[in-house]
Amino acid sequence: MSGNIQLLDDTLAAAKAEGRSALIAYLPAGFPTVDGGIAAIKAVFDGGADVVEVGLPHSDPVLDGPVIQTADDIALKAGLKIADVMRTVREAHEATGKPVLVMTYWNPIDRYGVERFTAELADAGGAGCILPDLPVQESGLWREHAEKHGLATVFVVAPSSKDERLATITAAGSGFVYAASLMGVTGTRASVGEQAQELVRRTKATTELPVCVGLGVSNADQAAEVAGFADGVIVGSAFVQRMLDAENANDRAAGLDAVRALARDLAQGVRGNA
Repeated sequence: MSGNIQLLDDTLAAAKAEGRSALIAYLPAGFPTVDGGIAAIKAVFDGGADVVEVGLPHSDPVLDGPVIQTADDIALKAGLKIADVMRTVREAHEATGKPVLVMTYWNPIDRYGVERFTAELADAGGAGCILPDLPVQESGLWREHAEKHGLATVFVVAPSSKDERLATITAAGSGFVYAASLMGVTGTRASVGEQAQELVRRTKATTELPVCVGLGVSNADQAAEVAGFADGVIVGSAFVQRMLDAENANDRAAGLDAVRALARDLAQGVRGNA
């Protein structure tokens, strides 16, 4: 079975045709439970997200800030397996018809087996993978299998990336380019800043792929700001924080309502209606 890279491409192209950025949400699999995580993804799609990244919780998440680390710890302590991540992708995609990617560090894929992982992700209806710590020069095996199975390979670029490096990364990627708006880990910020706009400009000079900005966006005003120069706006920690708040209050239904409402606000933001 082929994966859904074409659905991802079409979704991003449709947002562009509407004259807006795509809204891409991130939620970790298995948090607060596997079923709860699937429900949360359905809720953000219902609120207006165009694409969802499903995080594969990892014990050493170099890019993730404290909010996502806390959620990952809950999922891992409950015994989350890669099979649960695949189930999350499958059920979220089947329920919505929307593109669902996995965001993961390389080590879990390497241990699981590249061929097995890509085949199962494609079978689950996944659209691809975001691989923040896989060096392009070491990505040949992954890209071979991803292409065979119809999966996007999304690489991350950062403000520190030199122009020549950007060209190398974007030439190897597919789906879109994940532009990290600043140096550091995920989390909400008071301002996304000019670094992101300059990085998008430099990245777009090297590729026809959509360039989507993540790290730091947490509200509709920021989404509107980033939508002014990026093809997609990626939001993660703000969604996870709302789920954590609900978990701490022992009210999971409120968590679903909160992430749905946030997605609705952000969806207005990417349309310039913040």
